[in-house]
Amino acid sequence: MTGDRIQMLVAMLAYMAFVVLIGLYYARRANESSKNFFIGGRTIGPWVTALSAEASDMSGWLLMGLPGVAYWCGLSDAVWTAIGLALGTYLNWLFVAKRLRSYSALSGDSITIPDFLSNRFKEKKKVIMTISALFILIFFTVYAASCFVTVGKLFNAIFGIDYRLMMILGAVFVLFYVIVGGFLAESASDFMQAVVMIFALVAVLTIGLVSAGGASNVVNNIRQIPGFFEFFGIATPVVEDGVQKLSEAGQPLFGQAGSYGFLSVISTMSWGLGYFGMPHVLLRFMAIRKIDELDKSRIIGTVWCVISLISAVAIGLVGRTLYPDAFLTQSSAESIFILMSSNLLLPLIAGIVMSGILAATISSSDSYLLIATSAVSKNIYHGIIRKKASDKEIMIVSRIILLLIAIVGIIIALDEKSVIFKIVSFAWAGFGATFGPIMLFSLFWKRTTQSGAIAGMITGGAMVFVWNYLIKPLGGVFGIYELLPAFVASCIAIVIVSLLSEKPSSEIQEEFERAKALKLEA
Repeated sequence: MTGDRIQMLVAMLAYMAFVVLIGLYYARRANESSKNFFIGGRTIGPWVTALSAEASDMSGWLLMGLPGVAYWCGLSDAVWTAIGLALGTYLNWLFVAKRLRSYSALSGDSITIPDFLSNRFKEKKKVIMTISALFILIFFTVYAASCFVTVGKLFNAIFGIDYRLMMILGAVFVLFYVIVGGFLAESASDFMQAVVMIFALVAVLTIGLVSAGGASNVVNNIRQIPGFFEFFGIATPVVEDGVQKLSEAGQPLFGQAGSYGFLSVISTMSWGLGYFGMPHVLLRFMAIRKIDELDKSRIIGTVWCVISLISAVAIGLVGRTLYPDAFLTQSSAESIFILMSSNLLLPLIAGIVMSGILAATISSSDSYLLIATSAVSKNIYHGIIRKKASDKEIMIVSRIILLLIAIVGIIIALDEKSVIFKIVSFAWAGFGATFGPIMLFSLFWKRTTQSGAIAGMITGGAMVFVWNYLIKPLGGVFGIYELLPAFVASCIAIVIVSLLSEKPSSEIQEEFERAKALKLEA
């Protein structure tokens, strides 16, 4: 290993050591109770709430997946995704945050999303709790796997270390400090990691633009690629067996620009719908210490999100100018951020910047593992199987479940050819369609019933699988992102079944009005 690589490794190891110290610092408070372990006792402030929510949401795909999409096929797919996400972020903070914070505290002091939904409908047989916990387990395990893929690709690309070895070591590292520190450690480290991530993105974009001769030179260069710098067109790399062909002069070949019409735009922007159903983001709304502090969190979170998304898309475009033939497969294109960092920055600075990828990965995987664990241990084990379990027993079971989920995630991530963006998009659609509609209806429509909630969750979650594996391959108008049709189907199911079933009890309706009043008073 060269001296430059050693400096980069030292910087990254120092960062990881600091994250471990955060976990150890919060270990005692986290282990005082399951409420502290899973939701921090509702004590976190506006800055930590905002930045930990965004960092946990944006995972490694922000620094690898999104720049990779822009590098591979140009502006349109990446930028419409970014616009949808930015809008979804703001609207989620604006409409959902306060209502969920007040309602979750009022409705049985709920500390998980399945808890809230179950308490919201006063169910006795815990059907909603079981269904929501199972969907969380399925999709978060897939999500965690995408984070492990990111770690493996990162160390393999920089140091040439075996992908599987580093993927497993990364998973073990995350597992260790989540077990030790719980939600408080996760939130505090996510705050720090959000700072590292935005620094990394802005630093690499700035030096990349300078190296490429400025923004005008980048634009002039990528405009030569058909469809690459268009909002309503898309570049089409000429590939054979998944590998892009090169011209006799060694330049990557592109075919005629593809069409990126209105349906494609709506489909891609529908990523923003996913925010209404993201448990790791919604949990931050529930955990803030005061409802009125959510206004400040909304501004902080939205600004961070917009700057980060713009930078990530731009890095992919600049990378295509600087290194046009460096990556000839869609999977390898997700390493453009790594290549630019290691080639354009001083080794020690590059190591700090590369820690941004670790930051993104850790901040997401810890959230995914913790929430998936709470869904099983708190909602299924304690809520259904063993209702008299002590808090200590729940904590022990939680750690066992955490280990099992991590192992399954590792197995999914063993394929080093996995495309991070595709893995994330599927899990994102799953959460968005399963929980987004029912969360909105639960908070804003008093007539929503338990039967409607069950129908909506099952319809949304199932439709993601049906559309992705059976309908989407048909292409054409059916090639849209599965989140959009699944979200709509879930909404329709909730409305129809709720109207056909008996009205909610007076107790449920009165609690709805009290939660509404609390939100308005904040």
